[in-house]
Amino acid sequence: MIFDTHTHLNAEQFQADIPETIARATDLGVTEMAVVGFDTPTIAKSLALSQQYDHIYSIIGWHPTEAGSYTNEIEQDLREKLTGPKVVGLGEIGLDYYWMEDPKEVQEAVFRRQVALAKEVNLPISIHTRDAMEDTYRILKEEGVPVRGGIMHSFSGDATWAERFLALGMHLSFSGVVTFKKATAVQAAAQIVPLDRLLVETDAPYLAPVPYRGKRNEPGYTRYVVEKIAELREMTVEQVAAQTTENAHRLFRIGAFA
Repeated sequence: MIFDTHTHLNAEQFQADIPETIARATDLGVTEMAVVGFDTPTIAKSLALSQQYDHIYSIIGWHPTEAGSYTNEIEQDLREKLTGPKVVGLGEIGLDYYWMEDPKEVQEAVFRRQVALAKEVNLPISIHTRDAMEDTYRILKEEGVPVRGGIMHSFSGDATWAERFLALGMHLSFSGVVTFKKATAVQAAAQIVPLDRLLVETDAPYLAPVPYRGKRNEPGYTRYVVEKIAELREMTVEQVAAQTTENAHRLFRIGAFA
């Protein structure tokens, strides 16, 4: 049993074959997933999917590339939707200095507001950071990670950054990037994360792991992330799958941890 903690099954790339994609995931042992909504249309689709499928959960928030469109009205709508029965986190939120759709100060303000919102509704946060590790760390340290914790989604830092975010109380989630031959720094980070803070994901349809790199990613491919981490940590696939799923259940308060 594998839990994909960050996937975009709500993306347009999956519009034509959602049931088939879910079936393929099940065949690969990926039996649960959190679908992330990051703007109005994707939030609506995430919530619809989590209501339709027992094993799908929602993480919803406002992506940093959408920061310029964040308003009081959007925040109030989020506040209401975040209380939904299958909403398990607020995200993905953070900073994106690669696309730079909005100035840094706009992104930072929206990031801080959503961290505060997560504390208000008592949910963990899912963090997106691209070319902005230093500022992401600074803001999380200044604001304080919510009591419920959070996830550094698709962690792309080295072991030193891993230790810094772990010290703040965050979980680290690894995507297909950890399978890339040249991603030695990320692989080193995956080896030092305490087992109870380790998570896996796809970020599908993006970042497909080896052996599907360059193709559309799917939730089922979380299995290849698990296999790589098992190899790096000299564990069995079953051990990594069981531990990361338990971690997701605990963080999201699912099942025995509800």
